[in-house]
Amino acid sequence: MRMQLSALSSQLSAFRAARRGALLTGAVAMVLIAGCRQDMQDQPKIFPQRGSEIFADHRGARPQVANTVARGQLREDSYFYTGVVQGANGYREEKNEIPFPVTLEVLERGQERFNIYCSTCHSRVGNGLGMVVERGYKPAANFHDQVRLTQPVSHYFYVMSHGYGAMPDYAAQIAPIDRWAIAAYIRALQLSQAATLEDVPAGVAVRNLKDVARENHLPESFAEPWPLPATAIQANPNDLKQGNPAMAPTGPAEIKIAIPQSKPAAK
Repeated sequence: MRMQLSALSSQLSAFRAARRGALLTGAVAMVLIAGCRQDMQDQPKIFPQRGSEIFADHRGARPQVANTVARGQLREDSYFYTGVVQGANGYREEKNEIPFPVTLEVLERGQERFNIYCSTCHSRVGNGLGMVVERGYKPAANFHDQVRLTQPVSHYFYVMSHGYGAMPDYAAQIAPIDRWAIAAYIRALQLSQAATLEDVPAGVAVRNLKDVARENHLPESFAEPWPLPATAIQANPNDLKQGNPAMAPTGPAEIKIAIPQSKPAAK
């Protein structure tokens, strides 16, 4: 009887060892199968930012489908996004108009963006003698000279969008609505520098800038016109052989463009 029990115990131990071995073998097989990276891993698919053999141009990233508009790209108001309109003669024209109401909040936003992106060259009062000019950079535009005073307000939006001369474009840094806010603030700067006592509303006190400078512990000369430093680089005349600076044209010297659509062809 004892021999039978011993044999049965040995058989049970062997069965358990065999089962453990089978389980271990199965687990190893599953790991190996998973490591083969087959099925969905090997099927044709597009990986982000990679090439592809599926399409004829071998690009994985596909262009936007023709005649479709992505969300947020409709841009029905062409003037808001371009700063120009199509004139009667078919050429683009600037307008002396902001495409939305100008409130105090808009001007404050424009002042903040102007001080961040524009004042380094144009100075905080817009006279073109910013900090980088004092350190030898080419003088920037003076918003208070006769040329800039006569330019329509959308001209500033256009220049911010496309650049002008030594000034690069700021389309990537400044959103369209903020470009308009800056343009409105530039116009406010122009009005402030040429304002007279007759422009001040009744009951509003007028203070001398030199007094304000003293209260802020600044020299009185801070309120006077800033001289052009000797280190400034004088602007040279445009070399037309190198092309014209980016500027919204007002005459037929530039190529015709259609805003927002082409003019009907003459029969």
